[in-house]
Formats: sequence, C-alpha cells, structure tokens
Amino acid sequence: MNILVINCGSSSLKFQLIDSETEKCIAKGLCERIGIEGSRITYTPDGGEKEQTVTPMPDHTEAIRLVLEALTNPKTGVVKSLDEIGAVGHRIVHGGEKFAASTIITDEVMKAIEECNDLAPLHNPANLIGINACKKLMPTTPMVAVFDTAFHQTMPEEAYMYGLPYEYYEKYKIRRYGFHGTSHSYVSRKAAEVLDKKYEDLKIIVCHLGNGASVSAVKNGKCVDTSMGLTPLEGLIMGTRSGDIDPAIMEFIAHKEGKNIDEIMTVLNKKSGVYGLSNNLSSDFRDLEDGYNRGDEHCIRTMKTYCYRVAKYIGSYVAAMNGVDVICFTAGIGENAPLVRSLVCEHLGFLGVSIDEDANHKRGEEIAISTPDSKTTVMVIPTNEELAIARETVSLVK
Repeated sequence: MNILVINCGSSSLKFQLIDSETEKCIAKGLCERIGIEGSRITYTPDGGEKEQTVTPMPDHTEAIRLVLEALTNPKTGVVKSLDEIGAVGHRIVHGGEKFAASTIITDEVMKAIEECNDLAPLHNPANLIGINACKKLMPTTPMVAVFDTAFHQTMPEEAYMYGLPYEYYEKYKIRRYGFHGTSHSYVSRKAAEVLDKKYEDLKIIVCHLGNGASVSAVKNGKCVDTSMGLTPLEGLIMGTRSGDIDPAIMEFIAHKEGKNIDEIMTVLNKKSGVYGLSNNLSSDFRDLEDGYNRGDEHCIRTMKTYCYRVAKYIGSYVAAMNGVDVICFTAGIGENAPLVRSLVCEHLGFLGVSIDEDANHKRGEEIAISTPDSKTTVMVIPTNEELAIARETVSLVK
C-alpha cells in the first residue's frame, strides 16, 4: 500500500509517498509560499531529478492538487492514478487531551481537532485546511490523523501540571502537552531495535535538537516527561525561541520597552533563542559552530549556554526515571552537529559517559558514539517522522 504523508503549515506543505511494504520513500516534495506571491513546488521522485516549478498556489487545495498531479505525471510521476494511493496520513500538531493515539479522520475527529485550535493557533487550522483539501480531491481515500502530542499523553499528572490555580486547568486545559511526539516515539523505539533490547525494559532520553528542540524521558516504553509545554515555547533554548525563562521578565521588558503582550511574545518566539543570544548573528548552528571554532565570543557563549540547557534536562530526566540506559541525539542539529553532542556530553560524567570522538564526528548516521566501556550508551538515531506517520496510518486502515 502506498501512503501519502502530508504535513501542512500555514503557508507550506511537505509531502512524501511511502511504500508501506518496503517502507521506502518513492517521492517527496515541498510546496512553499502558499497564498503568497512566488509560490513554488519542489518534487523529487526516488532515483529521479529534483524538479522545482514556480506556479500560483492561492490555497492549500491547489497545493494538494499540484502534489497529486506531480505524483501521477506520465513522465516523472511514481503512480499511474490516485487509486494507487491507499491512504493519507496527516500530521496534526495539537490533539489536547482528546487524543492519546492516532485515529481515522471522521467529522467528529475534525470537530475535536478544531476545538484544539486555541492551543495551537498557528498550526491546527493549517492542518485542518490540509485535511479538507485532501478530502475534496480524494473523497473516498481513508485519512488518518497522527498527533504530535499523543506520545506524551502517558505523562503522569505530576509531570504535566503547572503551579497555577487549578481552575485554569479545569476551564481551559492549561497543562504541559509536549510536541515532536512522533519523532520521540520513532527514535526511542529505533534505539531499542538497534541495541536488540526490549523497548519495555529500557530507560531512554531522546534529545530532538532542531530549530525547534525538545527532550523526552521514555521509561519502559512510555513517555513520562518532556520539555515542551502548553506550547512549543517551553523548555530548551531553540533557534529563535527563548525556552524556559522567569515569567516576570515579560513584565519587566514590557515596562522598560513599552511593549504589549503580543510584542513580547514575538520577542520570545522569533527574536530569542540562539539567534538572540548570539547577538542576532544567526539561528543556524552551522554558522554558530564556525564562529565557535574561530573563537567568536558570542558564538562560544551561545553554544555553551545551549548545550548546558540540554545537559540540565538530561540530568533532570535521569532523576525522573531513577536512571537511564540510553541517550539519543536526533533531528537536524542532533544528527549533524558533533560539537553540540560533545559539549552536552562533557556534563554527563556522573553517568559514566565516555565518547568515541571518531564516531561522534560522523554526521547523520545511525551509530553509537559512546565507547564500549561507557556506563551509559549514547547514540545518534536519525529521525523519520514521515515513516512513523505512514506506519501509524497503515496500522489503522489495513
């Protein structure tokens, strides 16, 4: 069965077509600038050349139409007709407390996702637009919603509650939800598979380090804590997000700078993180690593602060699980930044971590970077959220 995986943003749409039997990606691509001048689609069939076409995309329905047209193109397409697409898996950012697992999309499910819009106002509406566009063009094809938050729904109450008046939880469901759940689930399971150990017997910490970043604690096959909260702003320092701060900072800056709450949130989400910390040098870790190696003081400060925060979360999750067997690095930075991994692991001597520097300098490979005598195994496991979504989809529609 061929599974089309759709990941809709407000003005973008990523897609992959995956053969569920071989788990091979047979085509992938990206629609950019949807509803904006200069929109384009990039399409790459397996074994073929990347194609980029600049074409008007007034809405997501047109973007989906172009995706389906590319997949069925007589010259460069990978399927002869839409009948060869067995199901569509949609990434949904926020499922609130309603969804602890993936589900087949029905009218009731659509309504429940819409009810979570307040929790993810930039993402859920776009996800719903993507679903509606697919339903319009593929009305008889089964569709599945796979939630970023679902994997974290096993967190115990003491891990997800905030120290706020309980009425805010009762009224508005204000609590910690966590994100990147599909990645944390895939990577933790893959680590157990690579080590040839039972998933349910391991204590695993996953560090999903990309422009958005989060850490999770997975004990005996279940997530027991994660660093992101009600929104993706909580937790680690990220590309442009501040991560954890003293909430009173918001009031302090508002009074000093004459900013309102919306302007302060823009600062915290788009002008902070390693971008702000590096004195607006860059949010790209390749630039920061180059600067670190040159001795640039802004880059050194930024890299050390970032890695300290990751290590601090790892330490707290060792306490939460009363131990750890495996620490995994994944996502763009986790998979491709040896310096970040090295600086993080410098703080983990109390776990008996010993790093093989030759192994650590490999990028994007599925590999153990700890030495054989390291008391805690440290690994790099490339994430594959699209494959995880395809697997979830197949399990529900077969």
